[in-house]
Amino acid sequence: MTTVITYGTFDLFHRGHLRLLERARQIGDRLVVGVSTDNFNAIKGKKCVYGYDDRSGIVGALKCVDEVFPEDNWEQKQADIVKFGVDVFVMGDDWEGKFDFLKSECDVRYLSRTEGVSTTQLKGLVKVLSPERIAEMELALNTAYQIISSL
Repeated sequence: MTTVITYGTFDLFHRGHLRLLERARQIGDRLVVGVSTDNFNAIKGKKCVYGYDDRSGIVGALKCVDEVFPEDNWEQKQADIVKFGVDVFVMGDDWEGKFDFLKSECDVRYLSRTEGVSTTQLKGLVKVLSPERIAEMELALNTAYQIISSL
């Protein structure tokens, strides 16, 4: 049995997340996924829309995922590899080379990201469409209209 492991925050779950997890699962017979906890994300400077329980619940509900566990820190990866009997460590290619130190423990692979979608991009869209931002845009447009009307 080949066990594959990957990690992520998985906030605003999208098709890129799903594609990564499905491709990771195709590599082996079992996929275990570390989902970053809220505390760990705070240390990384990330602010999530959804909390750990929601994010891990979504990931755990996927048929390609066999087990979800909390990722609390950067250092736990080697212990997780031993704990879960991991054969292959998988991350997106935006992490290329960052986890090569794990090659003494297992096979390390970096999978290509899905073009055209990212959580950062989605958060940007949500921010632009927030009620506060819409009110700012309306005020700016009304001001511009008043200036143009007075000319």
